[in-house]
Amino acid sequence: MSEEIIYTVTIYTENNIGLLNRISAIFQRRHINIESINSSVSEIENVSKWTIVVKLSEERMKKIIGQIEKQVEVIKAFYHTEEQTIYQESCIFKMKSDLLFDERQIQNIIKDSNARIVTVNKQFFVIEKSGRKEEIDLLHRELSAFGIMQYSRSGRIAITKDEMKISTMLAELQH
Repeated sequence: MSEEIIYTVTIYTENNIGLLNRISAIFQRRHINIESINSSVSEIENVSKWTIVVKLSEERMKKIIGQIEKQVEVIKAFYHTEEQTIYQESCIFKMKSDLLFDERQIQNIIKDSNARIVTVNKQFFVIEKSGRKEEIDLLHRELSAFGIMQYSRSGRIAITKDEMKISTMLAELQH
């Protein structure tokens, strides 16, 4: 069996109800765990872009892309390795306010991690961090020692290093 690696799957779709369930079912039927999923507008008007992160072999990845593209609303699906993409994740932490003033180490962690304070009030403060998975994991570990009140993390957002020419491709499909 070939080696499992992390792939970033990019799917351009029409924005239709129920499509997410059908796409996730494609992975579920094959017992593949989705590491993260993000949905957003794309660079093309009225076209949604999904970014899904999965770990599997390239052989299985190719089969799944074929299944995804069979969905009527899917315009085009791509997969890329970590090396072929530029990506970020984002997270926010809610912490007790007294930590910010009483623990010098917290201020150093925020500064050293290039995180930023979003809001501060008497009860809590909120830290935001964007970066690669490893950077966010490290910040989470460091802040956990002080007690995190709430934590939320986004799915991956990604673009490819090579030119995708999806707009050109779509224009050709419409003619």
